[in-house]
Amino acid sequence: MEIIVKMKFGSHLYGTATAYSDIDYKGVYLPSKKEILLGKIPKCHSYSTGNDTSKNIPEDIDVDIYSLHYFIKLACDGQTVAMDMLHAPDEMLIESSEIWQAIVRRKHKFYTKNLKSFINYARRQASKYGIKGSRLNTVSQVLSVLSSEDPDNRLRKIWDKLPRMEYCHDAGTDPNGMRQYQVCGKIFQESASIGYVIPILKKFYADYGHRAKLAAENTNIDWKAISHALRAAFQTKEILKENTINFPLKDAPFLMQVKEGKLDYPTEVSPVLESLMEEVENLISESELPQSVDIDYWNKFICDILEKERF
Repeated sequence: MEIIVKMKFGSHLYGTATAYSDIDYKGVYLPSKKEILLGKIPKCHSYSTGNDTSKNIPEDIDVDIYSLHYFIKLACDGQTVAMDMLHAPDEMLIESSEIWQAIVRRKHKFYTKNLKSFINYARRQASKYGIKGSRLNTVSQVLSVLSSEDPDNRLRKIWDKLPRMEYCHDAGTDPNGMRQYQVCGKIFQESASIGYVIPILKKFYADYGHRAKLAAENTNIDWKAISHALRAAFQTKEILKENTINFPLKDAPFLMQVKEGKLDYPTEVSPVLESLMEEVENLISESELPQSVDIDYWNKFICDILEKERF
């Protein structure tokens, strides 16, 4: 396997490694001529060494080596693993090459408003643990209206009665022209029966209410996941404001405290996550970055490399 780059990754790259952190390596390889001609290029070669349990220990080593083609796709999609690799400092590199340096020099061509992986991961974690009371109040108000109506009626019959506020509002139409109504991220068509909508919103209220209560008590919180969500949001902000990501992360000390569960979630973590998410989403909407990557450019880049190195 011809390695284009191999590097230390994960917490060692971010600056959040502890004495118990395992070692992650990521890399990119150049497919062989045979793999290319047969159209059988593996996306990734992965292997692990260490214990057979699900809990990582310092002696564990995890390795993922992506094909050039798949790595470029990951980067074009704005996936965090590729974006992190592109910004790894030289001291993290174990092996490198002219091809890798050529990709890194062009890394800004992967910057777009479509940083889905970063922002979606952070948003999912925020929705799990950063439940604002106003969201629950919104669901409560919608349920109050629905519960006073005939469950067999369709939403369209009470369309004008449905509350409109921050977390519940009209959500345009579907491809068939059907009006849609959104409640805390859940979308219902006007043809949905009231009896169908009510149980869904009641479950949402119960689940989120329970999570909010646990978060308020610092109970059952996945601190590692929350630290990853914050990291993703910090990195997105840095790309949008500084046009790069610097490792180790300047917010690493705060992320370490979160990761180790040393902070109070309601007063010291949730406000930061909520505020950061709002700031990042505003930065994305105001950004002058393109909407998408120039795929043709990167297809030509791959073809040029293969023609030079393999044919």
